Amino acid sequence: MKQQVIALVTALALALSLGVSVLAASTPAIRAAAPAPQEESAAAETQEPAAPEGTAETAAEVPAEDAGDTADTEEEPTLAGPDDGAQSIVPDPVGSISFANVERRIRENNLTILGLEENVAILQDIDYEKLEKDLRDGLNSIATAQWSMIQGASVGMIDSVAASLSKTSMQQQYDALRTQFDDLKDGKLQSDNETLIRQLQNGEDQLVLAGEATFIALAAMESQETSLQRQLAALNRTVEELELRYQLGQISALQLQEAKAGRTALVSGLETLRMNIRTYKTQLENMLGAELTGTIHLGAVPAVTEKQIADMDLERDLAAAKEKSYELRAAKATLDDAQETYKDDADTYNYNDKKEGFRRAQHTWQAAQYTYTSAVQSYELKFRTLYDQVHDYRQIWQAARVALASEQASYQASELKYQQGTISKNALLAAEDDLRAAEAKVTTAANDLFSAYNTYCWAVEHGILN
Repeated sequence: MKQQVIALVTALALALSLGVSVLAASTPAIRAAAPAPQEESAAAETQEPAAPEGTAETAAEVPAEDAGDTADTEEEPTLAGPDDGAQSIVPDPVGSISFANVERRIRENNLTILGLEENVAILQDIDYEKLEKDLRDGLNSIATAQWSMIQGASVGMIDSVAASLSKTSMQQQYDALRTQFDDLKDGKLQSDNETLIRQLQNGEDQLVLAGEATFIALAAMESQETSLQRQLAALNRTVEELELRYQLGQISALQLQEAKAGRTALVSGLETLRMNIRTYKTQLENMLGAELTGTIHLGAVPAVTEKQIADMDLERDLAAAKEKSYELRAAKATLDDAQETYKDDADTYNYNDKKEGFRRAQHTWQAAQYTYTSAVQSYELKFRTLYDQVHDYRQIWQAARVALASEQASYQASELKYQQGTISKNALLAAEDDLRAAEAKVTTAANDLFSAYNTYCWAVEHGILN
């Protein structure tokens, strides 16, 4: 669309260079809502542009009692969509970020999004009613100039060769403006603008979704870091015990060396993970427009409530996602272009099946229809898969909670045995490690559930699946 606007301005400028008075369309950039195509004024209905002589053209819930849930007291999250002002904004402490504020901060501070917003504002500020008037005036001016040139050539006032060249140049400008005018009258220009706006906004949404995905990924990495630290502490105890047994002659030097090598590998893996966490945090800070330190503190990942799961409706939500999808809108625009091309080719060959050109146009058009249908089916399949994933992650989370309850009971039994002197301190610490590992699995499962549900919400509310 931007190229069309530029082409329009260029055409008007060329008309002016021929001495024709043509008004150029103005598109100042302001931040405003996208206007609907304007209705034609009464004057526009009664005054069509004149066609130059000799042309063929005429003017025409996670339950609150669950002990393993760390997010029970948090508010139900606002997912997938810019803040509509209905909820009060709680600022994040310096150097930290909560999930509820990720989208708002990215939309307010990310330079890429701010640049896209300015481009959207340019398109939204186009006054189609004024543009139509400018185009009409330009067409009428060119037609008048052409007629005057023809009249001058007929009485010998203008060299016939020069008049012919000027007429050809003017006709080209007239045809270009006429195409723009017809597209505007038919609503094609407005539709192309809306499609471009949706493309730019889709780019903004993709950036926000990437920011939220980075937040959730970082939460998973920090949980993994905690697990590795716990494993390292357990391995340190094991190495200490093996050193004592080695001194007593119960194990070989090779066994002790293997244990220490395993500890070294674990420490190395932990350091690599910490480096990746710093890298991801720096990326998130960059998305948020914050200072790049790699140390931003993350708030807890919100919990998905039972009500949110119950409110999911596959067919209703799929219809909403397809309506919002830029991917499907672009596929439909491609199909429409292919249909127009087919109609033009068919007219050229008079719909004659005996002509190779017409048969080729038919096959091309049929292929375009198959491609569009395949895109729709692929979109629906991905959405249905995402719907199923949400429910699968929910059952995984529920199973993890059952396992946690079992580990809690086992640890209580180990505590009792330790108090009775029937097990060692190390055995009790091992039981505690098992309990913490079960808690980590619940947290990981809850985060995975939230990630899938958040992606589902983005699909429903913005049409984005990838």
